[in-house]
Amino acid sequence: MCLEDLLYKESEWLKGTGPKSDIVISSRVRLARNINGFRFFNWAKQKEKEDILNTIKDTIEKSKFLKKALFLKMKDLTEIDRQFLVERHLMSPEHVVDPEHKALLVDDKETVSIMINEEDHLRIQVLQSGFNVLEAWRISNAIDTELGRKMHYAFSPRWGYLTACPTNTGTGLRASIMLHLPALIMTNQIGRVFQAISKLGLTLRGFYGEGTEAIGNFFQVSNQVTMGHSEIDLIGKINGIVDKLVKREESTRNILLSRNKDEISDKIWRAYGTLKSARIITSNEAIKLLSIMRLGVNLGIADKVGKTLINELFILTQPAHLQKIEGKILNPNQRDYKRADIIRKKLTEGK
Repeated sequence: MCLEDLLYKESEWLKGTGPKSDIVISSRVRLARNINGFRFFNWAKQKEKEDILNTIKDTIEKSKFLKKALFLKMKDLTEIDRQFLVERHLMSPEHVVDPEHKALLVDDKETVSIMINEEDHLRIQVLQSGFNVLEAWRISNAIDTELGRKMHYAFSPRWGYLTACPTNTGTGLRASIMLHLPALIMTNQIGRVFQAISKLGLTLRGFYGEGTEAIGNFFQVSNQVTMGHSEIDLIGKINGIVDKLVKREESTRNILLSRNKDEISDKIWRAYGTLKSARIITSNEAIKLLSIMRLGVNLGIADKVGKTLINELFILTQPAHLQKIEGKILNPNQRDYKRADIIRKKLTEGK
């Protein structure tokens, strides 16, 4: 597998095949780990950073879980390639910054990705389609256990796994579930939802995680702290809260459909009309309109369009993907033309 193979591959977070996939886009578990005997990445000197990278690479090459994985050094990639990987939710936007001595490992199914030398030495990430956080944790735990036998993690009997950021110390676990919540937005309930989950120790983030804005009614719910809780407790807590969120979105959609079906249908088909006829369209506008179309598909209103197609368009129309498809650097205006062209053609073909 090479980087180019990912371009037309169906990304795990957009498959739409997991439980409650009409509302829950994906479930992710991330484990932060550091190797004992090395300073945290941001404090390490250049030679030490290189030693950390090589130590992890040598260990991963012996992993039975990661035999077919793709190993990518950040410094060897173009800026577009790095952004391409961020758009596929395989690494964080922070991993793009200062690429020296950083790497990314992606397994052949595009469900497992490991960031090396982001903030911590290791960020083990497992992504599953739909509401499937328990399975994501099971896989990440198995990989973590295997790697931990070969490397000595920085661990304190009192504090747990030691991490660069104190809020990750403890289990080092962050569970993150991406939700599509258009009905809660339309009914102005999202503010109250945000306040409620904040009091429960969770946080609501944007499309690409921490520090990013919520685009197209997409939100990521994740735990804020990891210390003082077991992994099972953290998973169980976020599972229970997200289950309530899903039910609230479902009931609100049903209310909207029963009371305002004509208005909702009009909004959906206007979005379809714009997407199918526009000659220029920005990334944010495309995501917002595709979000409305996704709601229409899940409500059974937009019966001419398949969910798989809508999911595919979410990722193919991102800036780096457009430039990878075109095979060259495009300025913002050129990307807006190319984006509109791809959307029109895909919607016309219906696939």
